[in-house]
Amino acid sequence: METKTKMKSCGKNFIKELEDILSRRERRPIENPAYVRAAVIVPLFNKDGSCHILFTRRTQEVKHHKGQISFPGGAFDEEDGDLRNTALRETFEEIGLRKEDVRIIGILDDIVTITNFIVTPFVGYFGYPYPFRLSQREIDELIEVPLSVLLDPACFSEREIIDGSQKRLVYNYQYGPHSIWGATALILRQFLGLLSSL
Repeated sequence: METKTKMKSCGKNFIKELEDILSRRERRPIENPAYVRAAVIVPLFNKDGSCHILFTRRTQEVKHHKGQISFPGGAFDEEDGDLRNTALRETFEEIGLRKEDVRIIGILDDIVTITNFIVTPFVGYFGYPYPFRLSQREIDELIEVPLSVLLDPACFSEREIIDGSQKRLVYNYQYGPHSIWGATALILRQFLGLLSSL
């Protein structure tokens, strides 16, 4: 119950504790030159006194993960220099959130997608409300989900999907009509697991 009380707001103490946890843990990177590097931001913000996570719904025009709910981010570009810059650049291009308005709190473990990407997730915090500008080609909508909802076990399930000729079990978080699954759910489950130590 104490943890859930802290989750009500992404206050300074919560952000500091989260930063400490992320800095102390041993991160698990994945190295495989056959895969494409990518980076995303898990964006935290306060709304109506409670902590939220921001998700995007991708359009049908993007090359990968059409129509899926994801975190803002994308593929590494040599000009980025590093994956942190990739996450910040892509987030700005997709939703208009400027790098100077995001505080990077830490980095989660890399994950591999079925589309052959290695994704490095950065946890960030920004002030809300914010004047977002969505890329019409890439983003259909923004979805603001209270952290307390995602921490409710009733929100989580495993579901079966058809992948080519095979069936796979994937993580799924349900928020009203929104299904958060696949790589995004893997990152989300990892992040929510860290909060149990707060």
